[in-house]
Amino acid sequence: MLVALTVTVSVAALLLAAWCGFAAYRDQPTKDWHFIGMAVVTVLALAQLVVGIVQLARGGEPAEGSVIFVSYLLGAFAAVPAAGFLSLSERTRWGSVTVSAGAVVLAVLEVRLYDIWGG
Repeated sequence: MLVALTVTVSVAALLLAAWCGFAAYRDQPTKDWHFIGMAVVTVLALAQLVVGIVQLARGGEPAEGSVIFVSYLLGAFAAVPAAGFLSLSERTRWGSVTVSAGAVVLAVLEVRLYDIWGG
């Protein structure tokens, strides 16, 4: 795994969590700018997914098994988009809280991916 990409995804996810958490604090729903931020974080998570699959295809072997690794990659990729779709149905401050929680989940999954790979 690329450590720099893992750190970048984690930091971007935590920044998104703080941004949406601040919006929730101000009693605001998710807005268009938040969705742009979610798109950026999702593209980074997609890059992580592609890099992980390429590493597996090249013969890399995660310390805890390929099935668990791919499962975490897919979960990390889906965390923020799922929270974004949920926030669309909840157009109150709780939509912002949902996105914030999804971004924190992504950051935790990134740390776990690093551990699974053997970091």
